[in-house]
Amino acid sequence: MALRLLIVDDSNHFLEAARGLLEREGLEVVALASTSAEAIRSARELRPDVTLVDIDLGNESGFELARDLTEAADPARVVLISAYPEADLLDLIEASPAVGFLSKSRLSARAIHELLGEAGGDQQDGVDRN
Repeated sequence: MALRLLIVDDSNHFLEAARGLLEREGLEVVALASTSAEAIRSARELRPDVTLVDIDLGNESGFELARDLTEAADPARVVLISAYPEADLLDLIEASPAVGFLSKSRLSARAIHELLGEAGGDQQDGVDRN
């Protein structure tokens, strides 16, 4: 069964590009969200295996959303994503409840599987705290 994803980003262009890429690589994108409220609603209804959350959601914080999603009655596995370099955000990423971080430029099914510690590659991407 394909890994089921929810992608949260305030850029519709990125949401569509990420969906296309990840679906071509065999993952199932069950929903897209551009706000925290949409993300929480979709996560409750659809229960994705993983939620990709952009750190910078415009006027909202991806870090706060990650916390909300992981503290829910049915906690989600969250992977933080960003166009910003990981080194610039390392302390915040490590303090978050997310399972790790992926740069948007390195986003792929393989990178997600590797971060989650699942079959799919031999090189670690991002911060892994599983």
